[in-house]
Amino acid sequence: MGTARGGGVLRLPGLHGYAAEFSPYWPGRVACAAAQYYGIAGCGTLAVLEQNEAGIVLLRSFDWNDGLFDVTWSENNEHVLITSSGDGSLQIWDIAKPRGPLQVYKEHAQEAYSVDWSQTRGEQLVVSGSWDRTAKLWDPAVGKSLRTFKGHEGVIYSTIWSPHIPGCFASASGDQTLRIWDVKAPGVKLVIPAHQAEILSCDWCKYDENLLVTGAVDCSLKGWDLRNVRQPVFILLGHTYAIRRVKFSPFHATLLASCSYDFTVRFWDFSKPNPLLETVEHHTEFTCGLDLSLHKCGQVRD
Repeated sequence: MGTARGGGVLRLPGLHGYAAEFSPYWPGRVACAAAQYYGIAGCGTLAVLEQNEAGIVLLRSFDWNDGLFDVTWSENNEHVLITSSGDGSLQIWDIAKPRGPLQVYKEHAQEAYSVDWSQTRGEQLVVSGSWDRTAKLWDPAVGKSLRTFKGHEGVIYSTIWSPHIPGCFASASGDQTLRIWDVKAPGVKLVIPAHQAEILSCDWCKYDENLLVTGAVDCSLKGWDLRNVRQPVFILLGHTYAIRRVKFSPFHATLLASCSYDFTVRFWDFSKPNPLLETVEHHTEFTCGLDLSLHKCGQVRD
């Protein structure tokens, strides 16, 4: 695992990182979901890392019997995380306890590729997305899913809660669509044919409840205004292979970062005539995980 901005490198031998997520509580603390053999076979590891004066150190690690593809921090307990796995299960971990997981939820029929914890106040909900083409809604205090969302015609790669609207999340899929869901509504709220290629990632703007970004196998990033989805509001070009993850900045309304199978991390400002701000080329393999710190402006982990 490297850092695009902020200093420090930590190697986890034999593991390939799939997700990196900053703690919403601890500045400099990051959770990394990893898998052996590119997730095709072998085990997975949840690694919790922390930056101190000596650099990045391994604070805790937990092993699972299948690859881990995504991780999300609890929004109501600083020690709790949830990971999603190649065996279709979700695991709840407590980093204050040396053993784990606390609980395992196994309902997805194929790889659970995405997991996210809601950020809006007044609810504690988790959404997961799977290669079985479904998204599932969970309450971590309940031992089974609350609801299953069907409609995608391809695998789901990304499920992200709206930071603005309670009970609203987006999903991105290999069926080339971005979909918007309301947990209180019976079906899909909006279907956007966003790319002519598999969509691997999506994210909500932290400053505009109607703006999302998608990243796809066609190497492009596209911005979508939910009030008018006939055309993207911006298209960002520059990556040379599939875009694996995209994140909006928590500090700047028009800033975002993306990482790709082209080994690069790129920073963009979609409000500028020349939107590509910076290309970071410090990885020697696929770059899959990416996050921007909520605590320190400009601090990035990938």
